[in-house]
Amino acid sequence: MSNNNGKQVIRVGHSPDPDDAFMFHALANDKIDTGDLHFVHELQDIETLNRRAMKGELEVSAISIHAYSYVMDKYALLPSGCSMGDKYGPMVVSRKPLSIGDLSKVKIAIPGTMTTAFLTLRLLLPGGFEYEVMPFDEIINAVASGKVEAGLIIHEGQLTFQNQGLKLVVDLGVWWQEKTGLPLPLGGNVVRRDLGDELMSRVSKLIKASIQYSLDHRADALQHALKYARDMDITLADKFVGMYVNEWTLDYGPRGREAVRRLLTEAYQAGVIANPVDVAFVE
Repeated sequence: MSNNNGKQVIRVGHSPDPDDAFMFHALANDKIDTGDLHFVHELQDIETLNRRAMKGELEVSAISIHAYSYVMDKYALLPSGCSMGDKYGPMVVSRKPLSIGDLSKVKIAIPGTMTTAFLTLRLLLPGGFEYEVMPFDEIINAVASGKVEAGLIIHEGQLTFQNQGLKLVVDLGVWWQEKTGLPLPLGGNVVRRDLGDELMSRVSKLIKASIQYSLDHRADALQHALKYARDMDITLADKFVGMYVNEWTLDYGPRGREAVRRLLTEAYQAGVIANPVDVAFVE
């Protein structure tokens, strides 16, 4: 697909969140030279992007690492763009104090069955649990109002849940680190395999350059990211961006790659995903 200037259009799907906005700032605002490629950004929540990836709709997309196990025939993981929970991650919160053991007896609101948060919760609670899917940004209110007894929260809710008097039951990033010694790989960027090796490699370099640009021009990129920071001032937005856009995001590195393989291997062995996963990164 080409635009009016004869440039090849690369559609990029990502979440309307400050960390993704920060990461793609340079591409979205023409801060780097993309040559004969024109990047068009489509902003949707991660579960919608996971579902779209199943159909191979977008050339590039943010995706849950859990969802990658279902789309590896169509997409390869880019070495840049991962959201890594390094001793932190998705959390289960409740209105009244609960133990991990209590979670199998209550209904838990979750942000989607293809999220890595849901996969990790299933590894924590192998005996199963009752859940209800709802938009990620409605979960805290659902718990606070008593609609559900517990909620699995992602994104900035991890920094703001206490504002509504909610209590932490478990931080899945901490649990995973204690269990494996590895960070929890939550999300990544994927590129469609049918673009071919040369174009996949060029796209990969440009996305890494975009992330590096934002890390080098933090104040400028943060101002762009603030447009997507729900109920966050710049200090909180800066903290949240720092959690999920950092050295891990530039490149998974050997330990990050190991973390992806370990998570998906454990998920397969536990029966959470149906097939073993050959984790292929664009080189």
